[in-house]
Amino acid sequence: MLALVPLFGVEVNGSKRWMDLPLLPRFQPIELVKPLFVIFAAKVIVMNEKINIYKRYLYSFFILLIIIILLVNQPDLGQTLLLSSVWVTMIFVSGFNMFILLLLAVTFFILIALLIFFFPGKFGYIFLRLKTFVNPKAGDNFQSQKALDAIKQGGITGQGMGEGILKDKVPEAHTDYIIAVISEEFGAIFILFILILFLIIGYKVINKIFFEKDEFLKLSLSGLVALLIIQTFIHIGVNIRLLPTTGMTLPFLSYGGSSLIGSSIVAGIILNFTRKDFTRSYINTNE
Repeated sequence: MLALVPLFGVEVNGSKRWMDLPLLPRFQPIELVKPLFVIFAAKVIVMNEKINIYKRYLYSFFILLIIIILLVNQPDLGQTLLLSSVWVTMIFVSGFNMFILLLLAVTFFILIALLIFFFPGKFGYIFLRLKTFVNPKAGDNFQSQKALDAIKQGGITGQGMGEGILKDKVPEAHTDYIIAVISEEFGAIFILFILILFLIIGYKVINKIFFEKDEFLKLSLSGLVALLIIQTFIHIGVNIRLLPTTGMTLPFLSYGGSSLIGSSIVAGIILNFTRKDFTRSYINTNE
């Protein structure tokens, strides 16, 4: 489905990331790809131990590379960075050499810089966003500035349900800036509550990982929880202008069926993998 997006996808605001399906209009295939990529990459990394571990890392990287090429073509840098971060988290948990990991990170950023330099028509917007992030007066920062103003206006307790004005002023407030909308209406206390909920989920899963002996389950859970937590912090970081604009949704809360389906699949797999009876039956089957 991700490969079909360039051919049959729907273009919105200069990006072709969605497909119009009979039952799911404006469906974004990458939301299905993310949890399935984590499971598949984990399986590749822990497959036949006779194969050299670095070859297994290389095979999982090739899978990531195929997805990144399709994402960059859309273009969708936010999801590219998210999936790359999740893959790095997984191979870090598996015991990868930190020096090589650093070299891969440097190579990735060099490739992004080369894409911007050689294809300014398609990827020039990335440079403009970075430039505007560093110097807000250098470009159009209307959305991010309005989001920050809304958070300030909401204060500690907020303006009240339905009293916020950000959702009427910013075009993508219901998706990319939902945390700012919530902050304006319900206040910083409610945002802190949401953040604590995600951190509790992360803590609970990580606590399970520490006691997990099966490498496949350990890597899968690491990747899935990283998917949720990294995406959450990227969204919040964009809203409070700690990060450049990426167009990243907030799991479970941002408007959009694709995002909700993807987040629900991630949560469902995490619940399934952390069940005692599943873990026991999985280990017995492998033995």
